[in-house]
Amino acid sequence: MKGTVGELGEFGLIRELTSRLTTTPAVRLGPGDDAAVVAAPDRRVVASTDILLEGRHFRRDWSTAYDVGRKAAAQNLADIAAMGAVPTALLLGLVVPADLPVTWAAELMDGLRDECQVAGAAVVGGDVVGGDTITVAITALGDLRNHEPVTRSGARPGDVVAVTGWLGWSAAGYAVLSRGFRSPRAFVEAHRRPEPPYHAGPAAAGLGATAMTDVSDGLVADLGHIAEASKCRIDLRSGLIDIPSQMSDIGQAVGVDPLQWVLTGGEDHAIVATFPPDVKLPARWKVIGEVLNPSALPQVTVDGAPWTSKGGWDHFGSIEDTHPRG
Repeated sequence: MKGTVGELGEFGLIRELTSRLTTTPAVRLGPGDDAAVVAAPDRRVVASTDILLEGRHFRRDWSTAYDVGRKAAAQNLADIAAMGAVPTALLLGLVVPADLPVTWAAELMDGLRDECQVAGAAVVGGDVVGGDTITVAITALGDLRNHEPVTRSGARPGDVVAVTGWLGWSAAGYAVLSRGFRSPRAFVEAHRRPEPPYHAGPAAAGLGATAMTDVSDGLVADLGHIAEASKCRIDLRSGLIDIPSQMSDIGQAVGVDPLQWVLTGGEDHAIVATFPPDVKLPARWKVIGEVLNPSALPQVTVDGAPWTSKGGWDHFGSIEDTHPRG
């Protein structure tokens, strides 16, 4: 795989990338034709799409191509799981400059493939285009397996709010990387390569979750979508939210309250859901708040008060109002 993608050419690059892929029983026809064919036993397809742009969503001096592939797949497959569906397939749209080493593109595909395998899905096709900036566009598909989708609009007063997965780890890792360090490694790796609890989405649907989302833009921001769609108030209890001692140490070192990362740091892709109060939740779920009647406008509060600190990701917000992605 010596040389650049320009030297290899479009079709040579496609052959190289597709040769690295694996499949699953849901894939009836994979890459190589005009379109792929994926089984949809439920007769409904859950679909989500996302774009990663070099310099805005990832940096090659911080993350390997393999990391970028894992991350790109994870953030899309997590959206499928957050609907209560099982991920089945992923499509890739890739824009790369002609002078990009072929090895970078190949390692990206390895990352996509391996993250799909974790979720039980497969890369089934896509497109490659030449351009000035590396852009990774992903479309993920999933199957509901005869269950109803869990949307953002079903939370009801009296429900509990529970989360499974990491919160604030990616933001803490970003803080470490932005200061030129590479440790603590666990937090840096959480930023480079998130680990969504894919199984938790369909499991939550089976437990009777009334609303659900993954934490991609920050806990307060993402629960804000549920509060707005469900026309309710969600109150988080800071004392119920676990903050690892190492995260506290990082916060002390950089002068940041780690609760800020937990509440507003995105890209961990934890699953947060609301459940009826009588549901017995498995140990993997941690209750962190409750759903209340809205006092005025639907909103998220922390310990009964509005969260006024800046944070949460907005693609068109000013940089100081967001958690920049690396």
